[in-house]
Amino acid sequence: MDVRLKRLRFRSAHRGTKEIDLILGAFAERRLDSLDAGQLDRYEALIDSQDPNLYEWIAGLAPPPPEHDTDVLRMIREFGRGAVAS
Repeated sequence: MDVRLKRLRFRSAHRGTKEIDLILGAFAERRLDSLDAGQLDRYEALIDSQDPNLYEWIAGLAPPPPEHDTDVLRMIREFGRGAVAS
């Protein structure tokens, strides 16, 4: 599990789009340890998406496809709102 978490943290923070690097990097650093195996699977599937799509889904600018409209995306949205409010 440690290797998977390290890999997901790295992938989250080194995507290529600064906004997504910041959002997902911070989320991964602070929240991945609390996700269960199914949530980690959903997170990994989500971050396989293209950065422009991820940004639109996280920001609420576009609806995500059903396969990514999950509890994990909602957690990231809530996390992002909290980070902006801080």
